[in-house]
Amino acid sequence: MNPPGLTLTDIPTVGAGNKRLHVAMIAPPYFDVPPTAYGGVEAVVADLVDALIDRDHQVTLIGAGRHRTRAQRFLATYYPRPPAEQLGEPLPEVVHAAQVAQLLEDLNADVVHDHTLAGPLLARGRAAPTVITVHGPSTGEYGTYYGALGSTVDLVAISDAQRVSAPGLPWAATVHNAIRVDTFPFRTEKDEFALFLGRFHPDKAPHLAIEAAREAGLPIVLAGKCSEPVERAYFAREVQPRLGPDTTMFGIADAAAKRDLLARATCLVFPICWEEPFGLVMIEAMACGTPVVALSRGAAPELILPGQTGVLVDHPGELAGAIHQARRLDPWLCRKHMQQNFTTDLMAAGYEQVYRRALAAVVEPMRIPAPVRRHAESAGTRSAGSNRREGRHQAPTR
Repeated sequence: MNPPGLTLTDIPTVGAGNKRLHVAMIAPPYFDVPPTAYGGVEAVVADLVDALIDRDHQVTLIGAGRHRTRAQRFLATYYPRPPAEQLGEPLPEVVHAAQVAQLLEDLNADVVHDHTLAGPLLARGRAAPTVITVHGPSTGEYGTYYGALGSTVDLVAISDAQRVSAPGLPWAATVHNAIRVDTFPFRTEKDEFALFLGRFHPDKAPHLAIEAAREAGLPIVLAGKCSEPVERAYFAREVQPRLGPDTTMFGIADAAAKRDLLARATCLVFPICWEEPFGLVMIEAMACGTPVVALSRGAAPELILPGQTGVLVDHPGELAGAIHQARRLDPWLCRKHMQQNFTTDLMAAGYEQVYRRALAAVVEPMRIPAPVRRHAESAGTRSAGSNRREGRHQAPTR
């Protein structure tokens, strides 16, 4: 109960209205922002930075290497050259997180938006709220980790499918990844090849893409990263034996080559074998007017309009037939779907709402009238004592 004559609306809040925000944007340490080739998270971070600046916010980007964003300020950590060859190793993340925490002490940001795995460990006790985007798995050990962070962070999912896979986590919002659609070339006339674009990993299953394209009578171009031990072992075991005259190994495609391949391909084959939380390449393909053929897992049903922008199937054996169906789809529907649902301005608007809600949940004691503060502290003490006696846990305030 509030003191007589006072309601919750009488308590000042932070971050309400149209206040210009200062966002500290934390990128992972492994690639430049944006990346020159591989690096989906870094690409999203770069586009988000620029879109927030378009919305008149101030952004300090903290990362490794170099940046080509419009951030008003860039702070580099220990790595002048991003350690891409150490992707998957823990030490670069830990070193990066420790240095980021030091830099944030003097930054006076309104909100911290962290896209790393290790960084949120240092959010506890921070004056500014910390928003984290879960770009990867959110179940198993990952789910245990994110759950242990509790109310020290505001957890954002990149798809509803990701939230459904981890319903026990305290999700604050879902904000879809996005792209600058105008930077992807649109093409209605397609060349006679299917495309796989992604990591050579069992979860991505390019061997299924080869088999599907071969059965459909189409050559296939395979482009992507194959550098980590698990990727090299998978390639030797499943991909190399399936290579032939109808397969072209392209290697890692940089930004220009990726766009060219996506625009020319008759379809993108996306045969994921795990619950992929998003799949940025799918919306990149559709932006180019290229339909997507995918197994119906993870966020794929959330991103693709079946029969309009792609074809979803339940079993690998159905992929070849889906390729034939996809070739009859209208490229303009693919492009329109992206322009209406996956623009960077929509992504920035979604995160802006998350930032403002997180700020509004941080009540500054010095701005609360003394009678209200004393009453709240007294009520909190009584509530905590009651909860301890009855074996209950207080719900987090954020």
